[in-house]
Amino acid sequence: MTQEKQIALAAIEARKDKIFDVADRIWEYAELSLQEVKSAALYCKVLREEGFQVKEGICGIATAFSASFGNGRPLIGILAEYDALSGLSQKAGSTAREELVPGGCGHGCGHNLLGAGALAAAIGVKVYLEQTGCPGTVTLYGCPGEEGGAAKAFMARDGVWKELDAALTWHPEDVNEVATGSSNSCIQTQYKFTGVASHAAGAPELGRSALDAVELMNVGVQFLREHMSDKARIHYAITDAGGCSPNVVQPRASVLYMVRSNHVAEAVELQTRVDRIAQGAALMTDTTFEKKFIDGVADTVSNFALERVLYENFKELGVPHYTREEHAFADELAKTYPGSDKTPSIAAENDSALREQVGEMRRQCGYAMNEFLAPLYQGDAFDAGSTDVGDVSWLTPTAQIHVVSWPNGCPGHSWQNVSCDRTEIGHKAALHAGKVLAAGAIDLFVHPEILREARAEFERRTAAGYTCPVPADAVPTIPD
Repeated sequence: MTQEKQIALAAIEARKDKIFDVADRIWEYAELSLQEVKSAALYCKVLREEGFQVKEGICGIATAFSASFGNGRPLIGILAEYDALSGLSQKAGSTAREELVPGGCGHGCGHNLLGAGALAAAIGVKVYLEQTGCPGTVTLYGCPGEEGGAAKAFMARDGVWKELDAALTWHPEDVNEVATGSSNSCIQTQYKFTGVASHAAGAPELGRSALDAVELMNVGVQFLREHMSDKARIHYAITDAGGCSPNVVQPRASVLYMVRSNHVAEAVELQTRVDRIAQGAALMTDTTFEKKFIDGVADTVSNFALERVLYENFKELGVPHYTREEHAFADELAKTYPGSDKTPSIAAENDSALREQVGEMRRQCGYAMNEFLAPLYQGDAFDAGSTDVGDVSWLTPTAQIHVVSWPNGCPGHSWQNVSCDRTEIGHKAALHAGKVLAAGAIDLFVHPEILREARAEFERRTAAGYTCPVPADAVPTIPD
């Protein structure tokens, strides 16, 4: 590592106890999307203590913030998330399902680690800028509601990401790698139908069934499936069936829809067709409906230039390593779910030769925790999931890494993840991610030619223009 990077790495190492404390306290708070009041307040407090200029409630989102240090360009953004998931309360460091709070929430996606690692990176870069006098600005963005709320997409609508020269982030995973490839865009909308209650036997002609409207809407969407792209997906859940009495014409009913496509413009177009089906269902049942936009995210846009920078720094820094006790815990935890023998990584999923290479790395490792860096893959790759990082990537060159935070094959959004998130395994992931991101960011400050290459690639990949999935009048919200 260069002397400049050593400054940042030393700063992160010196503050590791603070980073771990933040990760653990966010784990304890376990606040759901757009409700991360304690979590956001903690980040803002720590960032002010570290000398950042903090703005709270940005873009009209109470739990969103930005924290900046430096002057002038380049402007490098680092993205933090900190929302939890419902129903995943779990005791830390346990190899059995044990709720900490009955029916409570938990960080099944590791966002307590994600935010803490991003914080570490921002602090490292800040100290580097401070000690070297290098021109440029680092900004940590607090991005709530990734699991349902899509703050980054609302921030994209408001033009936040356009000002950046690059954005970097990471995500907890079961493999160390540089992420690449596209993902699904996704739009989530709630439809609330209103009808007229009546006795279902005595006066059915006076009733107007909102539940019928929901069911007819669902039938209409089923027929739509034949006439949409085979890469598109539509999911739904009836969130209010209007009651439990079959002898009442149901006067209300609600359904929540998710429309996905691997191109955001196609998802927006498909969403309008679903809206028209809702209108048709209301006409057929003589009911009315209210449409409530919940959130929307774009597909991700790769940037190979930035990915190479992160990979080189990841390779030089190596990967997290574990004690015998940590390995024993992870091996035991891996017995609680199927698929712990899978061959991980984006490279293995998309290249047969690299799959063999990663498989051999796993065999040599010999433990459930993957102590290796997967090969860099820069080809066509696709993840059927969705993330609001996609909206950032449409407005500025963006790249991210994955750092091992739980055993191989561990299911996403699982209690096993929550159990790992508040252990030394999780701490090591957050600290290491912070170091890799900080080192990569410093390369962007020192070598402007990398940013020029990344920008040229970005302009080429986004030439069609960004279609924002968030309507101009929408506000961040959660389903009723």
